[in-house]
Amino acid sequence: MRERMLAGDPYLADDPELAEQSLRAMDLTDAFNATSARDPQERRRLLTELLGTIGEGTEIRPPLRVDYGSHIRVGARSFANFGLVALDVAPISIGDDVQIGSNVQLLTPTHPIDPEPRRAKWEAAKPITIGDNVWLGSGAIVLAGVTIGENTVVGAGAVVTRDLPANVVAVGNPARVVRTIEPGTTGASGTA
Repeated sequence: MRERMLAGDPYLADDPELAEQSLRAMDLTDAFNATSARDPQERRRLLTELLGTIGEGTEIRPPLRVDYGSHIRVGARSFANFGLVALDVAPISIGDDVQIGSNVQLLTPTHPIDPEPRRAKWEAAKPITIGDNVWLGSGAIVLAGVTIGENTVVGAGAVVTRDLPANVVAVGNPARVVRTIEPGTTGASGTA
């Protein structure tokens, strides 16, 4: 089932191997979420054990919730504020210098529209890719299969249902591009 899951094919999540990997991730996130802010080395150690990769200088503030953790790759110098939910049934790739506001959700799982396979607990997933220097405002939700281009800003509370190009600002539900960012220029700051 794990191979089917990672290939994006329908799979059953109650597979014993997947269940054990999920329990391992829960144990590690519980330990991470219980760490003191005064112990950054222990936080880093737990994240290194939990995640597929974590770049130099990256900080993730607890609480953190993941499905497996091992399918998440985070680049260098990125920052995730409190309450990140990264459901990594499919790979989640987060670039360098990414800013993630509080209570952001990165959701790779999908479920059948047809009620019978859904009742039988079949599900699937699509990867999420966040480019370098992206800013995801607080409460943003990024859905399965989405790629966000570099330097893009996603407004607080936006729901990203499809790909966003590089160098834009997107807001709303569903997120829509409201302006282009000219690289190298400064503009009004927002809030995360």
